[in-house]
Amino acid sequence: MSSSHRLPRGRNALPPEEVDRLQRERLCRAMAEVMAQKGYAATSVEDVLKHARVSRLSFYRLFGSKLDCFMAAFDHACELLFAQVMGAIGAFDKGGDPMEGYERAITAYLEALEAEWPYTRIYLVEVYAAGPEAVAHRRELNEFMTSFYADALGVIDDQGLLTCRMLVAATSALVTVPVAENDREGLRAVAPQLIAHVRTLWDCGAFGVGTGRA
Repeated sequence: MSSSHRLPRGRNALPPEEVDRLQRERLCRAMAEVMAQKGYAATSVEDVLKHARVSRLSFYRLFGSKLDCFMAAFDHACELLFAQVMGAIGAFDKGGDPMEGYERAITAYLEALEAEWPYTRIYLVEVYAAGPEAVAHRRELNEFMTSFYADALGVIDDQGLLTCRMLVAATSALVTVPVAENDREGLRAVAPQLIAHVRTLWDCGAFGVGTGRA
């Protein structure tokens, strides 16, 4: 456990809201790490409590259920991943080559998936075992990603938006398999495949009016 997630010894060392924040982070991390080993269905609240070394009383003060904790961990996974992507392209000149921006973004995304492996499994694999609420949340995230790609690539019509939506679905499918199989090398191999294919789509004008060479 990193030092940032440890609670200091002694009474009243931190204000209650800071204690709650740290305990919440510990429980989300524990949820991700236990679930990476056991899967959603087999993971119990008791497993999470033991891993996080947090009391049951504290857990239920912060979360209403296992699903509630899972959704918080899922949201944290999204924050970690998108912070990496946005950081990678933040300094990119939007007037430059859109393919260069895409390459930066997808490379940062895949590096973040590997760096945050337990959270990545929640984000890509276990979300589908957590039930309709979690799946609906994942679907909303896919729509956000579609808009993100559309903005990055300068998409301005329905054809391009459909291509972006298909790109999001294909990316998800390609990265989920190696993550589910704990195959880090397989995950790394996805980047050059995606970059080459997206460049071909771009050159063919598949992203719509004003893009590619068409």
